[in-house]
Amino acid sequence: MVAFTSDQWVILALVFVLGFLVGAFLLAGSGRKWKHRYRNEVREREELEARHTEREREWDDREKEWRERDSLRGAAIKERDRDGDGVPDRTEY
Repeated sequence: MVAFTSDQWVILALVFVLGFLVGAFLLAGSGRKWKHRYRNEVREREELEARHTEREREWDDREKEWRERDSLRGAAIKERDRDGDGVPDRTEY
């Protein structure tokens, strides 16, 4: 086992204290940093959810419009072809 002199113990203690202080300075303010990053992430997620909700609403509106057009188109076809043979009645006569 290696025996340390009192000078070596003092140097080890100073290196430990210096490392502790450097670490404390490097991590100083990190509480604000992670809170800032967390708030930014929450804000971005809320924006993405709002955009997603808006797109879903837009697609639902489009789908309703498409279904309405489809039903109107089907009604117009039925109106032109009353006997159901697939040929418009105007051209049969």
